Amino acid sequence: MIGLDRRLGPLDAAVIVVSNVIGIGIFTTPGVVAAMLPHPAAMLGVWAAGGALAFAGALAYSELATRRPQAGGEYVYLRESFGGLAAFLTGWTSFVAGFAGAIAAGAVGVTAYLDRFLPGAGSAAPIAAWHAGPLTMTISTRALIAMALIVVLALVHARGLGPGRWMQNALTLAKVAALTLFVVAGFLVARPAAPSIASAAPPIAWHMWLLALVPVMFSYSGWNAAVYVAEEIREPERNVPLALALGTATVAVLYLALNALYLRVLPQDVLAGAISVGALAADRLFGAAAGGVFAALAIVIVLGSLSAMTLAGPRVYFAMARDGAFFPSAARVHPRYHTPAVAILAQAGWSCLLVLSGTFDGLLTYTGFAVVLFSALAVLSLFVVRHRGEPGAFRAWGYPWAPAVFCLVGFAIVANTVAAAPRVALAGLGVMAAGIPVYVWTRWQARQAAPPA
Repeated sequence: MIGLDRRLGPLDAAVIVVSNVIGIGIFTTPGVVAAMLPHPAAMLGVWAAGGALAFAGALAYSELATRRPQAGGEYVYLRESFGGLAAFLTGWTSFVAGFAGAIAAGAVGVTAYLDRFLPGAGSAAPIAAWHAGPLTMTISTRALIAMALIVVLALVHARGLGPGRWMQNALTLAKVAALTLFVVAGFLVARPAAPSIASAAPPIAWHMWLLALVPVMFSYSGWNAAVYVAEEIREPERNVPLALALGTATVAVLYLALNALYLRVLPQDVLAGAISVGALAADRLFGAAAGGVFAALAIVIVLGSLSAMTLAGPRVYFAMARDGAFFPSAARVHPRYHTPAVAILAQAGWSCLLVLSGTFDGLLTYTGFAVVLFSALAVLSLFVVRHRGEPGAFRAWGYPWAPAVFCLVGFAIVANTVAAAPRVALAGLGVMAAGIPVYVWTRWQARQAAPPA
């Protein structure tokens, strides 16, 4: 039987983590956080706390992955601890929105930056349109370029771990090198920002710290990416924990360095609430000419993220299909390239449909809290595994306190979303519930296809 190849080393897997986490959000989210915490030390502190929480989650995932070094990540852990339906819902949400929606949004975002170098690339003016039920499918220059990017990345990764790994490593190296250069050059030329009124703000209420953690933790999402490809990592008992630790630590250091640079360059009252913090900092540091450089940097960053999601996401659907919980064709491994090629192309196809329909923003908004929820449930499953007394090659440091804190914060974020935006949460639950008939049907199909006992 043809299976997946174990060809990824610890650095390859760490690269997947770094590229999944670092997106264009690090240039926008700090403004939101600064508005909530009008103290430089507090702002840096909450980003450090977010990194610590992500690292705690990475340790818990490391133990889970070494016990079950299979493709699928949370799907596998929830299946073993909380049953097939809970596992299916995390995979379904990943397919409908978590990966495919993020890929669609990122690809459309790239066209906006490309427009600076290729005028018209970001044009949303309709070339053609047609109706598909309640949705309107619109072909535009922006949509065509975004879909081309999605398809090219999918074909490269379907072609095998060799070319896919080479492209992913090259994009991530360029991304990390560019961000490091931006930070180093920025500190060399930066003049301290003038003090602002915000720096003399009163003490921060405790609930504001919890609120500020929400955008911070969303910015760290993706720290668990290596576990999706655990079945393709050599010596997973050793290399998965190493990859998760190395990738998460790298991201945390870069995030802290970038935020320190923003605080040095921009007055707190300018930083607070700013949407394009990275562009503001680049303009202050290097002048108007920095706009083109910043756009090029953004393109590299987003392409790296798109490539990492194109690689990671299909491993979830592959694992689901192999269990009979998704469309059977998604479990096929390409006979020559040893990749879940059907799952990769299916994700690309759905992403393209989301680009044409323009529904990706809504899906991401509705299901954003689910990413945190399923991560918390996956970490919670570690307690179930330990309670069963299952042996493992790796023991998560800080157990039980570190994973317990991670779970509490995760559930608090979900509860806050439900309380603050009940309509959004209800819409997200509706998206997840829409997958239940698919689960029932695929399980029935699997039972019908199974040979008689």
